[in-house]
Amino acid sequence: MMRDQKPYLVRAFYDWIVDSGCTPYLQIQINYPGVVAPKGFDDEGVLVLNISGQATNRLQLGDRSIDFEARFRGKAMAVHVPMPAVLAIFAKENAQGMGFAPPDLEQALKEAESVSASTTSASSPSDKPKRNRSHLKVVK
Repeated sequence: MMRDQKPYLVRAFYDWIVDSGCTPYLQIQINYPGVVAPKGFDDEGVLVLNISGQATNRLQLGDRSIDFEARFRGKAMAVHVPMPAVLAIFAKENAQGMGFAPPDLEQALKEAESVSASTTSASSPSDKPKRNRSHLKVVK
């Protein structure tokens, strides 16, 4: 089975946009489960973020998410965008880039609720992780 192509395409378009001397922008669905982004900047659930090196700190374009730190209204904030929430990556200057199909938000919310319910019911205060003895020995 092949891996999801979206992370590879996002990284490739990011590099292409930066190498072309343009500013990379990311369009995301802000109400997707797991998105951590500033509220109040979106337009009907869609948020556009400047992800250039000048606008972000510690940018990581990973396989499962995009993570970085940025300032919004003067306050530093860690931003976390699960890859399914990415709607597009494009250059600010000419809008060239690539769009992606929007995620099935209802399905994602159901999955997030079921995961949340299973982790909440599975862990209780009396559940302590069992410690296995180390197989290592002290050698003098």
